[in-house]
Amino acid sequence: MNKELSHIDEAGNASMVDVSGKGTSERIAMASGRVQFPSTIFETLASQDFLGAKGSIIQTAVIAGIQAVKKTSELIPLCHQINLSKVQIDIQPVNNALKIICKVKCTERTGVEMEALTGVSVSALTIYDMCKALSHDIVITNIQLEQKSGGKNDFSR
Repeated sequence: MNKELSHIDEAGNASMVDVSGKGTSERIAMASGRVQFPSTIFETLASQDFLGAKGSIIQTAVIAGIQAVKKTSELIPLCHQINLSKVQIDIQPVNNALKIICKVKCTERTGVEMEALTGVSVSALTIYDMCKALSHDIVITNIQLEQKSGGKNDFSR
């Protein structure tokens, strides 16, 4: 199988992929990540239902992630602007961490992997920002694509 970088042209320059010849289809992508806390900090946050001086940590991170998904093409230079059908971000406490899952859906000519990954990333950064006053020993980790469907190649981790 001959794999090539899709965003590099024949001359080696950055190039946006031409999707004009592709048909539209339903595209779905799901990404995940974790924000890991020192156990004492996590216990403190959990005992306060993840409410901080700035408000609900989880709900603020969900809103930030949704906003980021909608702005992905402004953040990642070679991403296409796409019309989103659905953005869902779920954040759950698990083993001294907050696990983030972002699912994005559209009917377009290109997929939404970058949007799902951006949603997870900005949600995680928002959690870090809201909690850093308690500790700088917070780790954002394991941001990855879990699955995608609807394009040339489906993927499932």
